[in-house]
Amino acid sequence: MSSIVNYFKTVFGGLKTLVQGMGVTGYYFRNARKEIITQKYPDNRSTLKMYDMFRGVVVMPHDENNMHRCTGCSACEIACPNGSIEIIAPRVLDPETGRKKKVIDKHVYHYSMCTLCNLCIIACPTDAIIMDQTFEHAVYDRSLLTQVLNREGSKLNPEVKE
Repeated sequence: MSSIVNYFKTVFGGLKTLVQGMGVTGYYFRNARKEIITQKYPDNRSTLKMYDMFRGVVVMPHDENNMHRCTGCSACEIACPNGSIEIIAPRVLDPETGRKKKVIDKHVYHYSMCTLCNLCIIACPTDAIIMDQTFEHAVYDRSLLTQVLNREGSKLNPEVKE
């Protein structure tokens, strides 16, 4: 007899929680936003504005003289939790000081491994890399997701303190 009572308690308890959940859903259905928030994406590319908080891919801005701010300190590479940034910066003899210093050869970014966590941007002491606002990065070949961020022939901006 008690197993029948437990069965009906379980059934009515399940019905009670179902009604509670449907009540929450009904509330949000009745009090929904009246304005349209859906973007008609492919049709509105020219007017589409991404939010300021949006994180796209990592880019390295260059000025008009093809100069960047990356000193090759590897802070972004160390901060990246999954190794999506790779800095190739050999030590080269500086003719002015006679000491060896890092000169960036390649700043490689593997977008396929990036989680867009922004930790590399926060770790960079010279603000050499930023998150871009672009979002269309679908490709058929995975190797196209690996990019070299510094441009060909670019140099360190002399205003940047190492």
